[in-house]
Amino acid sequence: QGTLVESGGGSVQPGGSLRLACVASGLLFNRYRMGWYRQSPGKERELVAQIHEGGHTSYLDSVKGRFTISRDNAENTVYLQMNNLEPEDSGVYYCHAGWGFTAIWGQGTQVTVSS
Repeated sequence: QGTLVESGGGSVQPGGSLRLACVASGLLFNRYRMGWYRQSPGKERELVAQIHEGGHTSYLDSVKGRFTISRDNAENTVYLQMNNLEPEDSGVYYCHAGWGFTAIWGQGTQVTVSS
């Protein structure tokens, strides 16, 4: 089974931007739908954005127009560009790869939005 490694988290002020990256290894990346989930303290993990093998994307309503998910199949990498960040966007962001019944998770990267 493959592995996912996230990077790009950090602390920013409201209105700031961050770009998360997730590099996959040990799997046929272009066969997987890729997603970014987040989990905040006391809340369930939620799907923030997803991109399918063919490039179709979907987003959580609260991030539409602010976040953009993309993938580079040549580099086995999925990105999440996050603009105009809000305190409610804070949490641990996890990369996810799914194919059939196979699900792979990254270790997570912390995003903190605070003034």
